[in-house]
Amino acid sequence: MKRTVRAPEDRSTGTPFTPGVEAGGFIFISGQICQVFNAVTLRKDNIAEETTQVMENLGAVLKGAGLGYEHLVKCTIYLTNLQYYAEVNRVYQTYFTQGDPPARETIGVKDLPRGVNVMISAIAFKG
Repeated sequence: MKRTVRAPEDRSTGTPFTPGVEAGGFIFISGQICQVFNAVTLRKDNIAEETTQVMENLGAVLKGAGLGYEHLVKCTIYLTNLQYYAEVNRVYQTYFTQGDPPARETIGVKDLPRGVNVMISAIAFKG
């Protein structure tokens, strides 16, 4: 059995994009970009702002499942330029102040949706 998970403030329905799916005690969070929920606005003046919005979007989907960042067990970071790695890492680590951060990898890619520079997908454990 599976169920859709959305951020509490996410009112988008009827699209082929599902922000998260809960199945078997895990929450699988789709790749999040720097788009502000319920708007077409992207927050991407710089890579730090972009990463912050991505992490806030992940947190909002986690909240929709009744979880927090401490429940993340795996993240995948996609970057269009690996020179952003240090700055993305600096912002990313501020979201993991309790316990160990999740396992993760960072992958360099040619392009991402809507011309963004960073996208992060994740898996959380509810159990």
